Amino acid sequence: MGRILCIFFIFTTFYIYPHSSTKEWIDSLNTIDNHEKKVDLALKIASKLQDSDWERAVKYIELAEAEAKKTEKTDLALAKVYAEAAQIYDAKDVIDITLQYYLKAYEIYKSNNSIDEIARVENNLAIVYAKSNNEEKALKYFLKVYRYQKSKNESDKLVKILNNIGTTYLSKSLDSSLYYYHKADAIAKTLKDNRLKVYVYTNLARAYGLKKDKKNASFYFEKAFSLTDSSIDNSLKAFTYESLSSYNLEEKKLDEAILYAKKALELDKDKAFGFASMRLNKMLYEAYLRKQDYKNAVYYFQQYNKISDSINIEQKAVNLERIRLEQDYKVRSQIQTLVEEKTRFKYYVVGLILVIGILTLILLLIRYRNRNIKNQLEKEKLKAKEQELKQSLEAKNMVLVGKAMSEIHRTDNINEILTDLKKIKLKTPNKELQQAIDIVLKRLEKDLNTDIWKEFEISFEQVHKSFFDKLTVDYPSLTPKERRLCALLYLDLTTKEISQITGQSFKSIENARTRLRKKFDLTNEKVNLSTYLNSFKSENI
Repeated sequence: MGRILCIFFIFTTFYIYPHSSTKEWIDSLNTIDNHEKKVDLALKIASKLQDSDWERAVKYIELAEAEAKKTEKTDLALAKVYAEAAQIYDAKDVIDITLQYYLKAYEIYKSNNSIDEIARVENNLAIVYAKSNNEEKALKYFLKVYRYQKSKNESDKLVKILNNIGTTYLSKSLDSSLYYYHKADAIAKTLKDNRLKVYVYTNLARAYGLKKDKKNASFYFEKAFSLTDSSIDNSLKAFTYESLSSYNLEEKKLDEAILYAKKALELDKDKAFGFASMRLNKMLYEAYLRKQDYKNAVYYFQQYNKISDSINIEQKAVNLERIRLEQDYKVRSQIQTLVEEKTRFKYYVVGLILVIGILTLILLLIRYRNRNIKNQLEKEKLKAKEQELKQSLEAKNMVLVGKAMSEIHRTDNINEILTDLKKIKLKTPNKELQQAIDIVLKRLEKDLNTDIWKEFEISFEQVHKSFFDKLTVDYPSLTPKERRLCALLYLDLTTKEISQITGQSFKSIENARTRLRKKFDLTNEKVNLSTYLNSFKSENI
């Protein structure tokens, strides 16, 4: 997935000595009594020897670990050793060992709640996972570091982490990659760090190149190269040339691809056996092969193969060393276990252990049986209570419906009587009789309940406390008539029954139901309105 750039430098604090050579450091190591200083110096020697004498470098890492175990703050000293060892192995591109050391350091820092160190190791874990193409874990750790850096508000480090997140997305989602690169660019513009800008511009060019947006790819490559002056280190220049070579190879501009790949190789010649050199030789091999220049193609393929084998040999050698150490540890653990078992055998009687074991098993079985019986009884009680509540609710619903229908019939009867009396009044010539009829009319009108539905809603809410509240919150645009219809549908009444209660026609009720389905967004759903409204029931009981 391309080169992923480290965001935080590992600030390992070494004891500073006035010596200038590795030999003098080694001599000083033998004269120091302070274990913490010995840890620092051993790590410094290991880092110095990693390119010239790998086996000795590993020995000094082991020495640093041994000295760390003798310090007062053993855990933190070991974490420091593991983090530095991981960095040394990472420089050799031995990803599996690097990952193991970083994970060890990470666990220690987490147990000590060392927030800053946790963030540093999380960043390095993300980089290692990205190198091994484990995008999911890389993103997980990068996003953790991003949140940490946002809280610290350190612009330069935010640019680096955003740049790395964008690179992690590069083979997964180009749009996401560009989103994070542009966020990095927006912050980088406020800084005077050309190195950061070159990284961001180069990555933007790579992303646009993969997106086949030639205009933007060329634009950002030009911006990157416009800043690559003498202040920019060779490694970064090599990365920019490598990216441009890869882009030209994709665009089938073979001469340009070859030119920039060779420039990158020249700038990165100090790391002739690294992954970058391997990629560049592979690009040159592919470019010459397409040009049908088989002589150069064979040469660069051989170079690529040599570097690939070299990396694999180093990894195998380290893995063998790790297996040996793990095997030694396993043997020592087995011997220790045998000694402990022999000691325990002297103090415990096999028969007594068996008796205690059997008694314990019996007690556990009895306890398990009693717990099962108790759980069964609790379930039955709960079931009976639920049944009782259900029956009570159904009874209350029937009372509500009955009350509503009774009130409606009573109102209908009074209205009919009022109508008849008004007709009689119009037909009678006797004024005294008309006055008497007026008195009766006023008494009947006073007794007439004009707001049956308001009383029904009050009674309904007493039984189903939060139904109308939830209905109002979820669907605030419902009219009073629609709310009433919802209440009757909630009680599982049919259209015919609702028509009888409300006095509306069957067709009016059906039209009202259709409007409700639209408001509930159930037009294309095979869901019954009553069933949908009863989904509120768990909150109402």
